Amino acid sequence: MDWSSSSKIKSRSPFQDLLRRKNSQENLDRFIPNRSAMDFDYAHYMLTEGNKKGKEKENPGVTSPSREAYLKQLAEAFNMNRTRILAFKNKPPTPVELIPKSILSPPPPSSMSSKPRRYIPQCSERTLDAPDILDDFYLNLLDWGSRNVLCIALGNTVYLWNAADCSTAELVTVDEEDGPVTSVSWAPNGRDLAIGLNNSHVQLWDSDASRMLRTLRGGHQARVGSLCWNSYILTTGGLDSRIVNNDIRVRSHIIESYRGHQQEVCGLKWSPSGRQLASGGNDNVIHIWDRSIVSANSPTHWLHRFEEHRAAVKALAWCPFQANLLASGGGGGDHCIKFWNTHTGACLNSVDTGSQVCALLWNKNERELLSSHGFTHNQLSLWKYPSMVKMAELKGHTSRVLFMAQSPDGCTVASAAGDETLRFWNVFGTPQVSKPLPKTDTEPFAHVNRIR
Repeated sequence: MDWSSSSKIKSRSPFQDLLRRKNSQENLDRFIPNRSAMDFDYAHYMLTEGNKKGKEKENPGVTSPSREAYLKQLAEAFNMNRTRILAFKNKPPTPVELIPKSILSPPPPSSMSSKPRRYIPQCSERTLDAPDILDDFYLNLLDWGSRNVLCIALGNTVYLWNAADCSTAELVTVDEEDGPVTSVSWAPNGRDLAIGLNNSHVQLWDSDASRMLRTLRGGHQARVGSLCWNSYILTTGGLDSRIVNNDIRVRSHIIESYRGHQQEVCGLKWSPSGRQLASGGNDNVIHIWDRSIVSANSPTHWLHRFEEHRAAVKALAWCPFQANLLASGGGGGDHCIKFWNTHTGACLNSVDTGSQVCALLWNKNERELLSSHGFTHNQLSLWKYPSMVKMAELKGHTSRVLFMAQSPDGCTVASAAGDETLRFWNVFGTPQVSKPLPKTDTEPFAHVNRIR
């Protein structure tokens, strides 16, 4: 046996081997007769009477012409003028394509997606001055309310910019001993605004009447750098590492306090269902709190604790189209965007962006994620989820893009940076035309006039 030829046969790929075996099955070299196509009576006749007929042909004098004519008519009547005894009556099998032509040929144009690719402008459509904005990674100084009014804190002053008519108004300037303003957040009704201060207090303001409704005291011992609403519950996070739930409807507003971080709480986000709270801190830790398992007797009973980031976590964003999916971004020593399943506690993916992640926003209409960054490019990056292929980079800021806010229709994004500019980007497309909804006033401060 030739061992070299044997080794060549074994070195063939499995796919080629499969084709050879399949081809041998379809094109068999054995003759297997089809008995249903055989005429055994005719075969017997040819073996007996046909042999006599051959002898008669050798001696033509034995048979008469009338007998030959009779035998000829008999053969034609019974289809005996055949020369083959074993024969196939069925058609041969049709050849089988080893590789279908449908795979080799491109699909027809009609089967391809007809959805046009969205144009993403690379430049901001509007730029506004934002003098005296604090270049502090741990603060939250920008928010866009449900009534299409943008709020921004510049030093000790809070300004309102109305996107409908592009008008600007000053809401409040706090005293020097109380300021600067360290966080702002609109209530769900888009009318009332929470303002966190450097002196550990939180003020609640009615933006329509430009008047302060009340001041929340006693929750923190240092500046309040993060705020988040859950209906009538205002959650606050401070430099003292505490997280406090405040029920703004009652006089004794502190109803729950969460303790798990060792340093400043710089990121807070409630899930769309209002059941889970995500908190990020300067201790590089993310906590997931579930209101159903946290009580006054167990303030440290978190649902999950994530320690995979290597820098402060301020950027947090709950996915609008997939429940229990949270995106988080790490600071200058981490550069990563991570995705978490808050039901199981698993880290689904981690992407190194190459720069400090300051803020995250989901596209409400497409499976996309927008991130804002610090050193070294100070850009906004648009990612396709879940592949995390970068779709666009938006550049214009000359300092780290610390804050982002999304318009109520989900299409326009406002970004504020340490370069003291506020830029507006049409990054998520154009708003869809829909019928106007009936106006409802979901006033979280329904009993605010009773609070004294």
